[in-house]
Amino acid sequence: MKSLKSAVMDSHKDSQKIEAAIQKGKEKIYPTKNTIGEKVRIQMEAILQDRLADSIDLQTQAKQAHWNVKGPNFIALHELFDKIAEESEEYPDLIAERIVQFGGVAEGTIQVVANRTNLPDYPLVLMTGREQIEAFSHTLAVYGELIRKTIKQAAELDDPATADIFTQISRSVDKNLWFIEAHDQAEK
Repeated sequence: MKSLKSAVMDSHKDSQKIEAAIQKGKEKIYPTKNTIGEKVRIQMEAILQDRLADSIDLQTQAKQAHWNVKGPNFIALHELFDKIAEESEEYPDLIAERIVQFGGVAEGTIQVVANRTNLPDYPLVLMTGREQIEAFSHTLAVYGELIRKTIKQAAELDDPATADIFTQISRSVDKNLWFIEAHDQAEK
């Protein structure tokens, strides 16, 4: 049986090996026969990493709203927020797979997401159903704008397949924003 000191030393050596591998991996992308130029793939990968973080954050914010909604429209909003959370599960997967297709490494850990997301912080306070609608519709609107910006960037870099992925996401986000806003618009 290893002593505690020996186990800690082995763990430290393993950590050093992992860190060295990580540093080496940062210096290159995986080779691919993808005919999109390496410069474009590297540029798109950086953009995609940001949208990956935003997409994971969107999904968790939808769940936050789902778990905490209150008020007379509880069941309708509870189910709608859950439906949006489920639909948004597809976005990070599409984006992460595109990053890997370009030879990159998808960076989707919670630590990376927390540091990289461009979405507004979701309020972690008691809110009415109407306040949840306002907070989440704001998040969806910001996310939708970031997605449209990415469509434009992909088109400018002559990457129609990536633009198509984000066009698909944009249609879904716009539809979900409409569903969320319709709850608030009915009361005005």
